[in-house]
Amino acid sequence: MTPRLRYCSVGIHMAFKEYGDYDGMGLAELVRKKQVSARELLDGAIARTARVDPQINAVVVKHYDYAKRQIDNGLSDGPFTGVPFLLKDLDILEGTRTTSGASVYKDNVADHSSTLARRFLDAGVAIFGKSSSPEFGLMPTTESRLFGPTRNPWNLAHSSGGSSGGAGAAVAARILPLAHASDGGGSIRIPASASGVFGLKPTRARNPMGPDRGEGWAGLSCGHVLSISVRDSAAMLDAVHGPELSSPYFAPPPERPFLEEVGRDPGKLRIAFTDKSPYGDAIDPEIAAATREVAALLAGLGHDVEERAPALVADPAVVMATITSASTALNLRLAEQRFGRAMTDSDFERLTLASAHNGQMATATDYAAAQLTAFQISRGLRTFFETCDVFLCPTLCLAPLRIGELNTEDLSHIAPILRRYMPATSMFNMSGQPAMSVPLAWNSAGLPLGMMFAAGFGDEATLFRLAAQLEQERPWRDKLPPVCA
Repeated sequence: MTPRLRYCSVGIHMAFKEYGDYDGMGLAELVRKKQVSARELLDGAIARTARVDPQINAVVVKHYDYAKRQIDNGLSDGPFTGVPFLLKDLDILEGTRTTSGASVYKDNVADHSSTLARRFLDAGVAIFGKSSSPEFGLMPTTESRLFGPTRNPWNLAHSSGGSSGGAGAAVAARILPLAHASDGGGSIRIPASASGVFGLKPTRARNPMGPDRGEGWAGLSCGHVLSISVRDSAAMLDAVHGPELSSPYFAPPPERPFLEEVGRDPGKLRIAFTDKSPYGDAIDPEIAAATREVAALLAGLGHDVEERAPALVADPAVVMATITSASTALNLRLAEQRFGRAMTDSDFERLTLASAHNGQMATATDYAAAQLTAFQISRGLRTFFETCDVFLCPTLCLAPLRIGELNTEDLSHIAPILRRYMPATSMFNMSGQPAMSVPLAWNSAGLPLGMMFAAGFGDEATLFRLAAQLEQERPWRDKLPPVCA
């Protein structure tokens, strides 16, 4: 597509509407061809933020001057040179504010950058702000006390997901074509599903976690992006993956660049699927029907599709609760050391303090037991994948939650809702396998319903090939939410 250009008193500008017609690689190609400048793209992203962010509240830290200085000083030559980009407000970028969604850190300015942030910069992006996250990324909705709720562009009464909810909302509303996200129990895939965008959680240790730590949440957590297109996700993974000096372990190297898998024939895949919760609970009937319809689509594409699912040998929720509460307790301790006082409910939300308390009450043996249980779940999944190439199930088993549904004033109702809402995402954090949410269905109320596909350890290639096939067969890029820039 050739962009329509208009002349005005300040020179040649890409028509404002045209910005949203491109994915990240498409915008970078326009910059390389000098059909548009990086500064014009940044101005477009800033204008789009001003237009829709008052409704969705996705860009909670704005450092436009930082991005302008990046451009003035010369962006790195990479696959996304000149493309506007957001970091999640859990990651650090030297000289910019990172709050982790917490009141006590509202003025925190990073004195160095994470390895992943530096690699994003090396890919050529212009980082103009931070996207919203719940406090410390603990929830699958994004409703921090510090910034307020992030709303779903498809329906403002609903959540865009979490914990990368700001990234999901910003990409869905076409503020930008891709944005940083992270996933410790589903936090790339949940907002991808709720917001109607593409999100792939890479294999454990595919992308770096340093320099301040070797792993997050005992190896459950990883970082990547949410995007409109499959190829942007693949190209960015090519740009940022690989170990660093401090990596305690690393993922198997890919056979070829991930971008080369996009459009490559996936062959006849053995695909197992289920339209049920791994706990056996009933799921939303529209989601169950959509899953079966996608399974039929896959069979029509020539894949060998069979209805069966892995049996869980233990409850992933118990593992998640133990490991995340220990990490939260450490966050609390570090804050107390930094500020020289005890943390109170004016510093952190009630959920954070309760999680930290649980972590403080747990023993070292409890933590070791949780790691052992995670291994047992992982072992069972690896055995299951000896008989299939891909597993399909709903990313979420309920439609996107309404704002306020996970009210943290009453903590007792949260666990039962999460069990029904997102029962299948965290198991693949425990096994370390790559998994993706693909926007293939919408319910009768117009809310997105993502489909989750997982593959064997280290096998993002199969997922990218299948995702590109589905993107071609059932394109989603031109499906726009009511709140859209």
